[in-house]
Amino acid sequence: MSLIQPFAGLRPAPGRAAEVAAPPYDVLNTAEARRLVTGHPWSFLHISRAEVDLPEDTDPYAPEVYAKARESLERMLAAGVLVRDPEPSYSVYRLIMGEHVQTGLVVSASIADYDAGRIKKHEFTRPSKEDDRVRQIQALDAQTGPVLLAYRATPDIDRTLATIVADTPPEVDITAADGVRHQLWPVVGRDVIEHLTQAFDRLDSLYIADGHHRSAAASRVAASRRCGDGGAAEAHQGFLAVAFPHDQMRILDYNRLVRDLNGLDVGAFLERVAECFTVEPSDTPVSPERPGVFGMYLQGAWYRLTLSDTIPPATDPVAALDVSRLQEYLLGPILGIQDPRRDERIDFVGGIRGLAGLTARVDSGEMAVAFALHPTRLEELMAVADRGEVMPPKSTWFEPKLADGLVSLVL
Repeated sequence: MSLIQPFAGLRPAPGRAAEVAAPPYDVLNTAEARRLVTGHPWSFLHISRAEVDLPEDTDPYAPEVYAKARESLERMLAAGVLVRDPEPSYSVYRLIMGEHVQTGLVVSASIADYDAGRIKKHEFTRPSKEDDRVRQIQALDAQTGPVLLAYRATPDIDRTLATIVADTPPEVDITAADGVRHQLWPVVGRDVIEHLTQAFDRLDSLYIADGHHRSAAASRVAASRRCGDGGAAEAHQGFLAVAFPHDQMRILDYNRLVRDLNGLDVGAFLERVAECFTVEPSDTPVSPERPGVFGMYLQGAWYRLTLSDTIPPATDPVAALDVSRLQEYLLGPILGIQDPRRDERIDFVGGIRGLAGLTARVDSGEMAVAFALHPTRLEELMAVADRGEVMPPKSTWFEPKLADGLVSLVL
């Protein structure tokens, strides 16, 4: 099987995309999802967060939630709101957020290449979240949340996608509530489809940017169905994804908040920080302009922290990340956060919320101190993945995000 394959997608009927498209299932809590579906009977959240149609005390992982998701999918199919493509193809997907534009390809990505490591991971998955996606796929007989993939920018692929965009009007062109514009174009013609398939096959690797739980779940479902049917139906061999060139993708900062100073008073804490960082008070909020610089908000004041020149350079791509340096020289030894994946004293805020998302929680007294980081770069992510290593938790926050519901992969 090739690295990518076209597929006959399930998508909104012409003119219905704005009614269906929804934020990714995992960026909303249940309360937020309930508010968004009010007055929107065809929102894909009725499928991706089906607890919104059940009593408020329903466990979002209960069996009836997955059954309700299947019921909502069948309701939307019966009403003609969702329709199946007549034949396998690709779609070009463009995201526009302000001045930022990125153009990629909707594909079925090879599970065999994922299992073999050619489609590369950079983070661990949590069993509970992976199990949730397995149950969702099994209930729907479909993959509905696209995985965000990156490929090293390739002129041949990028020119082909640009030509499709320039030559034909989009079949979907909607602007979501958050202001992000989503456009899709069909890839028409066997020659173009085959050209793209072969061009991707010449790539050494694809990289999972966002969607590790979705891809892991798809692999598990594929393995179970291969055992069940004695072979492997073609639809079981891929997972739903959108692949973008790495130089068009945007990672925002992923910042940290800690609930207390680990028994230290403010003066003692600042003295400890100064052992490994240059500490400079700032009259304005600090958004780090380069790696090795951190913003710190403490008791209503901002500080610029710069990693000391006495700290030896990191020798591997994981240790070189700013999230790793902050953990190694401050969060761990000073604040006692030894396992940020499980420690309840630390929380994480995506850069889309801005520095105000940090100051508000410190000023409220909920948190004691906040740290603003320079965004991780795609090149750093790929270097970690190429080494077969994993990044620390909450290292990357990708914006803009793909919508759920615009294309699904039926098994």
